[in-house]
Amino acid sequence: MQKTDILVIGASAAGFVAATMAKTMNPNKDVTIIRIEKQTLVPCGIPYFVSPGVNSDKNVMPTDKVFQDAGVNLTIGEVTTINTEEKKCTLKDGQEIAYDKLILGTGSTPVEPAWLAGTHLDNVFYVPKDKVYLDKMQGKLAQCKKIVTIGAGFIGVEVSDELVQNGKDVTLIEKLPHALALAFDEEIAIKTEEAMKARGVKLVTGMGVTEILGKNTVTGVRLENGETIEADAVLLSMGYRPNINLAKEAGITITREGFIKVDEYMRTETPDVFAVGDCAEKIDFITRKPSNIMLASTACAEARTAGMNLFKLSAVKTFNGTISIFSTAIGNQGFGVAGLTEQRAKSDGFDVISASFQGVDKHPGTLTDTHPQMVKLIAGKETGIILGGEVVGGPSAGELINTIAFIIQNRMTVNGILTSQIGTQPLLTASPAAYPLMKAAEILAKKRLGL
Repeated sequence: MQKTDILVIGASAAGFVAATMAKTMNPNKDVTIIRIEKQTLVPCGIPYFVSPGVNSDKNVMPTDKVFQDAGVNLTIGEVTTINTEEKKCTLKDGQEIAYDKLILGTGSTPVEPAWLAGTHLDNVFYVPKDKVYLDKMQGKLAQCKKIVTIGAGFIGVEVSDELVQNGKDVTLIEKLPHALALAFDEEIAIKTEEAMKARGVKLVTGMGVTEILGKNTVTGVRLENGETIEADAVLLSMGYRPNINLAKEAGITITREGFIKVDEYMRTETPDVFAVGDCAEKIDFITRKPSNIMLASTACAEARTAGMNLFKLSAVKTFNGTISIFSTAIGNQGFGVAGLTEQRAKSDGFDVISASFQGVDKHPGTLTDTHPQMVKLIAGKETGIILGGEVVGGPSAGELINTIAFIIQNRMTVNGILTSQIGTQPLLTASPAAYPLMKAAEILAKKRLGL
């Protein structure tokens, strides 16, 4: 039987970071990571490598070399059972690996809607983190002209936009009133829809699909109103579910929401077993309610936390809840959100005020390749603490929403923003006198004063 000090199961973002951080913090410990795939994809890059003719080899994480350089042992195989009492795992080929500490990073898989007829038909696809599957799907999509995507979350939006740019006729269907409705406030969601339509994506919102049509191969979909839309292929992008079967069969506690239960150190309720990433329980940073947010950025933060707390806990090295930080690009427009939307804050009972300001991302605005940049901030009316923010702009939107996320995590107030210093440069940022983040904070400050 093989023996290792630290065993990590799963080598996507969470497992990858957990293993390397564990080795960094415990250089004298033996670290082994097990993954089922021969090659691991960069999760966030998947939507951009499904179009026919795009080489998915360019979206492979260079984990093998990184593990080798870091001194982490890599095993390719599938763990079938975990014995937490004897502290060992058994692989499909019969190999056994004993451990001192175990980190579960088993990830998630696409939701397969059992209620939807026709999902078994040829040319009905999901978007898993599986290179072999996606390469086969890519080959089949090359023969298709009309494609329907069901589900307008971030994956559905990004895949649809990418396929349209590849010359496909794409219809994106969302049951909620707007695309990305769960991520953005309505006025921002509408802007994302306008950007998609301008790029050629056909949108159907406020309408669900009741059936995928076809005898052997898909021929279309039927909407709730009885209308049918022709399709050579259908992509199901209806969310992801955590992979918890391995943990559940091992007797590790699972939450009511279907995640592996963990604390702020990423410990499960089973001694010496940690869980990180999509399979691990999430608590919202602000509302303290259970969250189903699955993000690679969140997974990496959890993984660093676990790696730092394996053998000695630190009260200042904890994961205090997911901020829900999203960003996406549609053409040359960037969209980002962090924390609570105004709608979500109000529905959860917060007394909030909000303010928006639109400027430009360079100064002066007459410079080449300047983009409009809009910032919306949501703050507690009484405290002035920033609870959420949204950004619409150019390529800098992703980094700007990260700045707002830092503001939220550090519980900064409106006044804290207004008294902060920023660096600006004509080709890289908005003007210091009209920086949209600061201007939105100014408007919030006036509202708090009743002006």
